[in-house]
Amino acid sequence: MTERNGPIDRSPATPRRSGLDTVAKQIIELLQDDGRLSYSAIAKEVGLSEAAVRHRVQKLIDTGVMQVVAVTDPMQMGFARQAMVGIKVSGNVRDVATELSTMEKLDYIVITTGRFDILAELVAESDDELLDIVSQQISAIDKVVTTETFVYLRLEKQTYAWGVK
Repeated sequence: MTERNGPIDRSPATPRRSGLDTVAKQIIELLQDDGRLSYSAIAKEVGLSEAAVRHRVQKLIDTGVMQVVAVTDPMQMGFARQAMVGIKVSGNVRDVATELSTMEKLDYIVITTGRFDILAELVAESDDELLDIVSQQISAIDKVVTTETFVYLRLEKQTYAWGVK
């Protein structure tokens, strides 16, 4: 249950019904509450066999509905900087977002409205690495007009337990 299957491709980002049954939603909510919950404990809660739960969890992971990962505070893990970079683009925003998605150091990329076209989050080992990522990698992309970097001073809240619909 703890293996990471890489980033989820959520495009196109249009609202849609989940198509998940009640049991799948229960499984997701249980794992959002405690990602270390055993298959047997989940089985007891949802009324299925352990094998059926294992199969359903794997299907949820394989289809990109969810990931089961260890979420950490990068600062407590020894990284010096975490930042959000606001990016203004001239031209096709999706093309730039796709190119940013190939950058290993960027862990979160969203196309947005408002002051910026794209927001990209990163974790860096040093100020020099942060500077390199922003000035030599992100800013070097054709169609990137400007960037603005918001350095995180402290992680105050981070949760992924927003439930299911």
